[in-house]
Amino acid sequence: MLDARGTAVPRVVHWGRDLGEVESTMLEQVAAAVPAIAPSSPDAPLLPSVLAGPAEGWSGFPALIAHRSASAPARLPLRIHRTGMSQPDESSVSVELVAHDDGGALLTIGWHARLSPEGVLVIGLDARAEAPEGVELHRLAATLPVPARASELLDFSGVWAGERMPHRGLVRDGLHLRDQRRGRPGHDAPFLTVIGTQGFGFRSGEVWALHHAWSGNSTTGVESLPTGHRRLLAAELLDPAEVVLAAGETYTAPESVLAWSIEGLDGVSDRLHPFVRSLTPPTRRPVVLNTWEAVYFDHSADALLPLVDTAAELGIERFVLDDGWFTGRTDDRRALGDWTVDPDRWPSGLHPLADAVVAHGMEFGLWVEPEMVSPDSRLAREHPEWMLAEPIAESAAHHPPTWRFQHSLDLTVRAARDHVLDALSALLTEYPISFLKWDHNRDQHAGTASAHTRALYALIDDVRERFPHVAIESCASGGARIDLGLASRVHRFWTSDTNDALDRQRIQRYSALLMPPELLGGHVGAPRAHITGRTHDLSFRLATALFGSAGIEWNVTTADVDQLEALREWVTSVKQLRPLLTTGRTVRTDEAVDERYVHGLVASDRSEALIALVTLATAVVAVPPPLRFPGLDADRRYRIEPLTVGGAPRTVQDAPPAWLADGGITITGRLLAELGLPVPLLAPEQALLLRATAVD
Repeated sequence: MLDARGTAVPRVVHWGRDLGEVESTMLEQVAAAVPAIAPSSPDAPLLPSVLAGPAEGWSGFPALIAHRSASAPARLPLRIHRTGMSQPDESSVSVELVAHDDGGALLTIGWHARLSPEGVLVIGLDARAEAPEGVELHRLAATLPVPARASELLDFSGVWAGERMPHRGLVRDGLHLRDQRRGRPGHDAPFLTVIGTQGFGFRSGEVWALHHAWSGNSTTGVESLPTGHRRLLAAELLDPAEVVLAAGETYTAPESVLAWSIEGLDGVSDRLHPFVRSLTPPTRRPVVLNTWEAVYFDHSADALLPLVDTAAELGIERFVLDDGWFTGRTDDRRALGDWTVDPDRWPSGLHPLADAVVAHGMEFGLWVEPEMVSPDSRLAREHPEWMLAEPIAESAAHHPPTWRFQHSLDLTVRAARDHVLDALSALLTEYPISFLKWDHNRDQHAGTASAHTRALYALIDDVRERFPHVAIESCASGGARIDLGLASRVHRFWTSDTNDALDRQRIQRYSALLMPPELLGGHVGAPRAHITGRTHDLSFRLATALFGSAGIEWNVTTADVDQLEALREWVTSVKQLRPLLTTGRTVRTDEAVDERYVHGLVASDRSEALIALVTLATAVVAVPPPLRFPGLDADRRYRIEPLTVGGAPRTVQDAPPAWLADGGITITGRLLAELGLPVPLLAPEQALLLRATAVD
C-alpha cells in the first residue's frame, strides 16, 4: 500500500499480508490515521517517505545523498517532490520525483516497485542529473518500513569454505549496517537480511526478508529508532566521486528483492525459489565430474583420459576440466590472463581430451577466471596498465598486495574487456565447450567496483549472446558471489570450495533460503575431505550432495569396486529423482536440538517427497524424537520407504523401528506432519534418506 497523494514523496504504508480489496474511502481513512507528534520532535507527524531525508524532519539514515559537482555544501537539505506516477498494471507502479537543492533542480529520480506473481516485491531506483555542472551521487537507497513486532534479526557471515554462518539477535536502536567493500558480496556476505517476530523459525513466525541483487559493493541492514520507526535498507556502496553524472546522464541502482511470510523462513523460500527459477536462464542439470580435487594442476593425458573413461562408466553427463590447462599454469602463482592452451602439456590442444569426453556422450566444460591477471603472465607484461595494481619500487610487491598471487583485471577498460571476450570466444569456437566454470578468486581493492561490476555483467551478457548454448557457473573462491544480480546471467552457483559433507550440510541449508537447491553445486568429494581433513562415510557424502546440482570431485580412478558401484547407483538415482530435485518445494523443520536436521523436497503436486534426517553430532538422547515432516497433502496416504545410497547409515542402537525393519510404512500426510515416525538413533554425521510416494 503506497500513499502517493499530492506532490509529496510517496511513503509505503504497508507491505506484507494481503489486505484484500480495500475501498478508496477506506484507503483515505487509513492514510489519514497518522501517528501522534512525539515530544521534542518535528511539529508534524513523522511519516518517513521512500526517500526520507532531513527536509522531511528525518534524522535517520538518508536514502539520497547527492550534490552538484565541485560545489560548496548546500545550505538547505535536498527538497524532493513528486512530478508524476504511472501504474502499468495492478502489480507495478513507477513514481517520478525531482530533487532540488539551493541552485534548483538537481536530479530526476525514478522509484519503481513491482510485485511478482510469487509475491516477491522488487524495488528499483534511478537518478538522472539535471544540474548543468553535473551531480556527484553518494547514495540512492531502497528503504521499506517494518512493524515493531519485527523484533529479531537474522543475517549471515562466513569465511572461505565456511560460508552462510547464521547470526541472530534482537533488534536494537540504531543502525545495523553490513557494508561489503570487497568488489563482490564476499564469503561473509549478509546474503539475506531477515527481520521477524521473536523466535521465528523455518516453519513459524512472521518474517520480512531483503536481498540486495548486486555483485559489487553494497550496504544492507536494519534501522530502528527510538521514535518507533523500523526499516530495511539496501544500496550500492559508493566511494566519493565514484558516480559523477554529467547533465542528462542516468544512474540505475541495483534492485532490492523483498519477501514476506507468515509461515517462517520456509514461507520466504516458497516465494523466492519460484521467483529465482523464473529469473535464471533455463538449462539442463546434468551430473558433473569436476577435476579440481581429482588432479589439481596435474594436467596430462595420462592423468585425465582414464578419469574420463571412469566418469563415463559411472554415468556422468558433464566433465569439467578445472584450473591448470592454459599456458604456463603449473601452479596458482602465474599465467592468469593467458587464455591459450599449454602447448607443452597439450601439444594437440585440448582436442584429445574434449574428443574423448564427447565420444563418451558427455558434455565438455572448462574452468576460466576472466576477471583476473597474474603479475607473472604475458598479459601483465604486455599490458601492465590493465592490471589494477602498481608495483612498489625496488620490490616484487604491489599496491594493493596480491591475493592468491593475482590482481583484478580492469574490465572498465574496453580494450581489456574485448581481449577477454576474444580469448573466450576463440576457446568456445575451437572446442566443443558447453559449460564454463567462471571463477573469481580475490577481493577487488583498486579501481571502481561500481563500474567494474557493470562491466562484468556486460562481459557475461556478451558471451551468452555469442554462445547461447554455453551454460555458466559462477564461482568466487567458492560461495563469495551468490546473488540475484548474477542469477539472471548464470545457470549454476558453486556453493563453497569445501566438499566436507558436514560443513556442506549447514552451508547448503542456509544458501537454499534464497537460491533453489538445483542452482547450488554440490559435489561428492574424496573419503578424506581435502580442506578439513575429516573422513566421512560414502553414504553421508552421497546424501549431502544429492540435494543440489549434483556432481563428483574426486579421483574416482582410485576408488575401489564397491565405491564405484555405489557412485554408479547414486548417479542413477540423481537422474531418476531429477524432476523432483529441480522443481521441488524445499521443506525444513525446526528441531529441538542443534545436532539434527530434517529437510526435504516436495513435488509441486505433493505426489512425492524426498526426506533427509541428518545427524551432525552425537545425540543427547538415547531415543530420538519422531521424524515429523510437513508439506505433504494432509489427507493423502503415502508409502514411506528408505532410499539407500552408498550403504545404510550407521546406528548406535540394537534394533531399528519396526516400520523401518519391514521396509516401509503407509501413513497419511497429516500423521507424518503431526505425529511423525520413530527413527533409529543415528551415529554422528549420518543421513537417513526416505522417499514418500502417494498411493491414493
